Amino acid sequence: MSHLFDAVLLDRDGTLIVDVPYNGDPTKVEPMPGAREALDRLRAAGLRLGVVTNQSGLARGRFTAGQLAAVNRRVEDLLGPFDTWQVCPHDNTAGCRCRKPAPGLVTAAASALGTTPARCVMVGDIGRDVEAAQAAGAAAILVPTPVTLPGEVAAAPVVAATITAAADLILQREALVTPASRPGRAGTVLVVRSDSAGDVLVTGPGIRAVAAGAERVVLLCGPRGRAAAELLPGVDEIVEWRLPWIDPHPGPVDPAGITALTERLRATGAEEAVVFTSYHQSALPLALLLRMAGVGRITAISEDYPGSLLDVRHRVPEGLPEPERARSVAAAAGFPLPDGDDGGLRVTGAPRTECGGYVVVHPGASCAARSCPPDTVRDIVAALAAAGHRVLVSAGPDEHHLAAYVAGNVAERTGRTSMSELAAILAGATAVVVANTGPAHLAAAVGTPVVSLYAPTVPYGQWGPYRVPNVRLGQAAAPCRGTRAATCPVEGHPCLSTIQPAEVVAAVARLAPAARTTEAAA
Repeated sequence: MSHLFDAVLLDRDGTLIVDVPYNGDPTKVEPMPGAREALDRLRAAGLRLGVVTNQSGLARGRFTAGQLAAVNRRVEDLLGPFDTWQVCPHDNTAGCRCRKPAPGLVTAAASALGTTPARCVMVGDIGRDVEAAQAAGAAAILVPTPVTLPGEVAAAPVVAATITAAADLILQREALVTPASRPGRAGTVLVVRSDSAGDVLVTGPGIRAVAAGAERVVLLCGPRGRAAAELLPGVDEIVEWRLPWIDPHPGPVDPAGITALTERLRATGAEEAVVFTSYHQSALPLALLLRMAGVGRITAISEDYPGSLLDVRHRVPEGLPEPERARSVAAAAGFPLPDGDDGGLRVTGAPRTECGGYVVVHPGASCAARSCPPDTVRDIVAALAAAGHRVLVSAGPDEHHLAAYVAGNVAERTGRTSMSELAAILAGATAVVVANTGPAHLAAAVGTPVVSLYAPTVPYGQWGPYRVPNVRLGQAAAPCRGTRAATCPVEGHPCLSTIQPAEVVAAVARLAPAARTTEAAA
């Protein structure tokens, strides 16, 4: 059985111990409230622990290497042993790759613990802790203190009030992917995700878990997700059907069509079904159809009273990352990911390749509220080109005029591509610059770092690039935050129109080491 995390990485000052600026005196070390108990619970769960800490006081002469070591020994005396210590001794003028928010300490800690950043979760008290984790591809939890800036809290994917609460969240997420017992290997299992391409991609880990415990997997999807469904490992057959209660532009309900769908589902021979839905959807209409089609066992998330429609009624907390949400549904049905599967997104036929030395910019998005303004993207493309990057501009089927405009005369265009062809292009990129939309998840599925131009209409922790190095840009606390709007409700679209091209250039530079590391691993 594959666990969610192998290790927890923690900032030192302000997270594990009370922050005493430039402290070289072990007698001044004071644990944060609840820290020892929280760490012991994580140790008892089999998680390895590491410390990743910036200590610029060494470079500035505020304490000696011996004093730093003495303080760290005192931390272990009070809080128990750590499996690795990773310390950046530089100040912010050194230009090193280890000082947070650079990802070096996180990648070094993961390596020392015999794992990868994608299998780690970082706990810290300020934005640079979160940013370092994300730039390495690790999960992150922010535990704010009085020095934490409001913008850092808004941008964090997950926020916990205390280190105790952070440990609770980590252990809860582990528990949600721990499988329920089941009698044995399943026969034919019908899995369902009838949404857009990005929704189908983020469901991949849950589908792979089902496939590992079933003889055959049939996926029911809608026409908007078909191309992504064809790339998912573990799917043996696809049934495409436009479900009117899910489609954004539904036609009238056709009774004959519903009858035809139930007969089509009956013909698959599925003995059970695992229904993956988005946060705003009820699984019960589909469960009723599945009962009509003779499916004997149905598992799904339901906050409604399901009566006899569901055999396994699953519940998840708000804001859980969508791939983990899918894994948790599969686990509730008794299907774990097998050992060796890291739980990230994955597609067939487009493995991470030798870096092609280019940056992909994808200017479009699935809805207007998530789209970065064309003039802003055009300026981003120009800035990347001026910084010496070869830039490729990709586009969806109806976005070629947009691609031509943002490319100008400084970038290349990919032309019309299938999803599998786009995956191959993304797999060779140094990084992908994209809004929170399907290509961001496709980039994550091929292991390419993402500069996410993220509109905060939906939570980053739920829908941001998963288990891949990423940098989030945009105003996380903009008035559109949490509205789930398809059309921007704020004049001027400030969440994305305020992104500066220099920020994107710097983000690509921060992710470049991650791109090289991923390439070497491939």
